[in-house]
Amino acid sequence: LHSYYFERNKISPVPESIPSIGLDFYKQYRDRLIRTEKTLSIPQGSNVFHVLVPFVPKGEYAGAIYIRNKPDFAFITLEIIASYNEVTLIFAAMILLGLLAMFYISSFTVKERDEVQKLLFDESQKYLKEQIHHQKEMQFTKRIYHTHHKAEKIMGFIKEDLRTLSKDNIENVKYRVARYANFISRVIYDMKWYEPPVTSIRNQMFQTNLNEVIRFIVNNIFLRVANASEIYNFKLSLDDHLPIVNINEFVVWEILEPLIQNSIDHSATQDTVEVFIETRYDADKRTGKIVIADHGRGIPGEMLETDEDGIKKIFLENVSSKSDSPNSGFGCYIAYEIAKQRCNWDIDASNLPAAGCQISITIPYN
Repeated sequence: LHSYYFERNKISPVPESIPSIGLDFYKQYRDRLIRTEKTLSIPQGSNVFHVLVPFVPKGEYAGAIYIRNKPDFAFITLEIIASYNEVTLIFAAMILLGLLAMFYISSFTVKERDEVQKLLFDESQKYLKEQIHHQKEMQFTKRIYHTHHKAEKIMGFIKEDLRTLSKDNIENVKYRVARYANFISRVIYDMKWYEPPVTSIRNQMFQTNLNEVIRFIVNNIFLRVANASEIYNFKLSLDDHLPIVNINEFVVWEILEPLIQNSIDHSATQDTVEVFIETRYDADKRTGKIVIADHGRGIPGEMLETDEDGIKKIFLENVSSKSDSPNSGFGCYIAYEIAKQRCNWDIDASNLPAAGCQISITIPYN
């Protein structure tokens, strides 16, 4: 074309002996080109195009220009891949930022939750401490309320002994008054502490003979009441082999006295109440037992039922068979609390097969 237009040379035809795809296509579509003088595009396969462009210089058909075109879409593919990579990077960054945001929010939420739980725990702990303190104060108040009546009775016995004091009974009076006074001092000591030290209850210095304490309570407390022999009768069966205990004598007094009084107050079916008190010692098991029994009407069945803590209702606070007495239900409760919590003794109540009931105290000797 350059030689034809600029050098004014004629185009020499290509010899037919030289094979040419363009010549083949030209020969095949020559008539059509002359007739239409339009560009022809003949596809071969899916990515090769044979193009014949009519060559009409100076308005006269002179031939055709052949172009074999194979389009290269690599740059489009690269652009698509590059765009895809950018989109992938953007989405990955968004996902990462989303995860970081979720982590921050969850961490903040967990932190807030922990702080709220800590505040709730502190509040619950404070409330529980207040409840325990209040419960101890209530128990202390009720114990003092319950024992001050006994103290009044003991003071009456002391006054009576002092009025009847003579040179013939001075030794017996001294013995009783000393024991009475020690009990009064114990009551006063309990008024100072709603949770007395353990050493004031259990200590090696205490050498308490349980049989002697039982005899003293029976003979010098219950049988000193006017007409006591006509109201109730005691039968004692005390084992002399029962070892001493390292428990304060007057703490034992606080346990046994309300239990015996319970048999007298609640178990009478006749004019005379019979109370049986027995002690025995099992050397093989190294355990002692105190049994307080009566022949009365027994304990109502619902009071022998246990609560969720395994404690029988007769030993719970404000539980009594006296429905008309607002201040009842403390004796067995106080005795159980002292025996179980302070002395590590086991205490149980049951009805006898024939009649009446019994309360048994098991004492371990380690």
